Amino acid sequence: MRFESSSLLAVLLVVGPASAQIAVTSNDNKVNLVNGVVKIVADPKPDTVTILDLKASPPKVIGEAEAPGSVVGPPFSVAITPDEGLALVTSSQKVDPADPTKTIPDNHLSVIDLRAKPPAVIAKLETGKGPSGVSINRQGTLALVANRNGGSISIFTIEGKTVAPAGTLALGDEKAGVSHVAISPDGRLALATRDGDDRISVLSIDGSKVEYTKRDVYAGLRPYGVDIAKDGKIAVVANIGRSLGDSDTVSVIDLEAKPPRVVETTTVGQTPEGLRISPDGKLVGVVVVNGSNKPPDSPFFNDHGKLVLFKVAGKSLKKVAEAPIGHWSQGVLFTPDNKTILVCNMVEKNLTVFRFDGSKLRQTGTVSVSGGPVAVRLADKPAGVRVADKP
Repeated sequence: MRFESSSLLAVLLVVGPASAQIAVTSNDNKVNLVNGVVKIVADPKPDTVTILDLKASPPKVIGEAEAPGSVVGPPFSVAITPDEGLALVTSSQKVDPADPTKTIPDNHLSVIDLRAKPPAVIAKLETGKGPSGVSINRQGTLALVANRNGGSISIFTIEGKTVAPAGTLALGDEKAGVSHVAISPDGRLALATRDGDDRISVLSIDGSKVEYTKRDVYAGLRPYGVDIAKDGKIAVVANIGRSLGDSDTVSVIDLEAKPPRVVETTTVGQTPEGLRISPDGKLVGVVVVNGSNKPPDSPFFNDHGKLVLFKVAGKSLKKVAEAPIGHWSQGVLFTPDNKTILVCNMVEKNLTVFRFDGSKLRQTGTVSVSGGPVAVRLADKPAGVRVADKP
């Protein structure tokens, strides 16, 4: 089924402030953490996605669907169309049918109708090997998927409820570790992180044509998650390092420079998994695992992760707050008012809710979900538009 173009425009082109209403998490039930070791769950329940109402305080669960996902890969494995009608969820790993004590790379993208009652998977599309980070442009017409075990980007077009393959962009071999791909607000540029060969590739976009510009940016060891500010001036990237107890970093990329380049790198602690720039571009939240996924007898173990909050000062980051979170924590999200922050805690199977008052982070609650939340996203909307309730 396809929306007519006039119906789609009626959804998107409603003049007013950008204001997302929902968020979606992807939840992994296949694995858990036992004394610092990842174990495959025997006869696991299906993985799920959870739909959250962001208008409630704290946000509340309003829907759920079964869809494969994975904790393996950066916590950007779910994306929502600007009209909040569809969610795309990648599945980078699945249980090995030949040996249920192991996982192997998957190659699927689930398309979920968020307006169905209940929400439902309406398509399952093939990607490259190990699909991880996924992004949708603010125009709602294009989705890009980073194939971590395939060294490539899968390209999909979006028209109404129809998501269709539109090609593959090869960036390297399977060791390149193409982890996430973020799209600029104008839809003309993308940044693809490559944690296997320690670089971020700059891509150009023209409609559904995506090309490698042959420009790579070098930020730090194993660049992983990446986000681009709504004004398109900067990007931030999490460099997760070698997981050997060293403090790792977050870098700022100047996208106004010709060509784009790294202009600052800041130490944040062990393994920055998730990061996100607030909708107004004034804050950056970083989820730091902080050794909480290591064995308790490890010299690098800490009994909690941490959320580190930075203020954006031009093209620099200034730390303004920090708070403890759960174990093996993953994604992070700012609500549209820029003051409420959600953090995914894999071990606890919940999201911690914080409120930022301008100087301090205050925990205001938790939201339980049906599995270990590995990613959380809301819709990235064009400036100056909001979403109508229904098409």
